[in-house]
Formats: sequence, C-alpha cells, structure tokens
Amino acid sequence: MNQAHLEFLSSDAWHELLRDTIVPYALGAADLGDDLLEIGPGPGKTTELLRARVAALTAVELDELLAAELAERLAGTNVEVVHADATDMPFPDGRFSGAVSFTMLHHVPTGALQDQIFAEVARVLRPGAVFVASDSLASERLESFHEDDIYNPVDPATVESRLVVAGFASADVDVHDYGWCARAVAR
Repeated sequence: MNQAHLEFLSSDAWHELLRDTIVPYALGAADLGDDLLEIGPGPGKTTELLRARVAALTAVELDELLAAELAERLAGTNVEVVHADATDMPFPDGRFSGAVSFTMLHHVPTGALQDQIFAEVARVLRPGAVFVASDSLASERLESFHEDDIYNPVDPATVESRLVVAGFASADVDVHDYGWCARAVAR
C-alpha cells in the first residue's frame, strides 16, 4: 500500500466514514454471531468498530508490519490478529459464525486470488453464517490514489455468481454511487 493510502486508512476521517456510512450500510441487519472473521483489516479502523459487536474477532492481515502493529494495539482485547494469506487460512472448516471484508478486495492482484479468498471464507464459515463484503466502484480517481499500489477493482455485476461458485448457498449484492456490498450465506 502506498504511503498516502496508508495514512488515509489510518485517519480519523476514514474512521468516521466507516463508522457513520460504510459499516452500517454494508452490515445492515446481518447477524455476525459470536466468532467473527475479518479479512484484510489493514490499520484496523474497521476492527475497532467490529470488536464491540462480537465476543471474539479474528483479523487476518497479509502485511506483516500492519498485522504486528494491530496485534500490539489490540493486545488484551477480544481481537486476535493473525498474519496470514486469506487465500490459504490456517483455520478449520466451519469455525467462524460470520465474516467481513471492507474495502480491501481491490488490493488483491487478480480475480483468481479474489475468488480463492471467497472460497476460503466459505470453507471456514459455519453453515448459515453470513459473509459481508464491501468495496468501492472503479474510478480514475481511485486508480490514481493507488499509484505504485495494487488496484484491481471488483465489478459488482460479477460478485453474486463468483460467491456462489466459491461455495456460498446464496448471495445478494447492492450497488450505490460509490461502492457495493454483498451479503452471502454459507452452505
């Protein structure tokens, strides 16, 4: 992640946007259960919001430094930070009661790897558990913000079928002016 992007994702402005708009919109009335999985927390602004909603939260972060900083900051809380690749997670099948991914899928370099994340999430969720994913829509402005960074936006028109192919029983996708969210139910 480039420095400007990382600074924005660590900012109070981003925290407020997540708290007031993105997280409530994406989650809706979704029941996350008691053992939540978060994919790609980055600096952890979503993690801070989500941990108040559940008994236990496991955050999987690919970036070693971000994972270490988040683990240190949230030590002694209900959050476990795991430095791992979400395409091959070190968890047993059916462990989690819910899963979320907020504005990170566009950082995954290929559609095939995004699909592998979807399949891994489906694998580690309990039957009937909900996966909530949210991301921005492709734009030139966002592409320029990701200079020297991975930017592979997800076409929301493909998300429902991709989630079903990945192993979810059903998926619904909602699109608004700036982004999309999907809510998928595990088999």
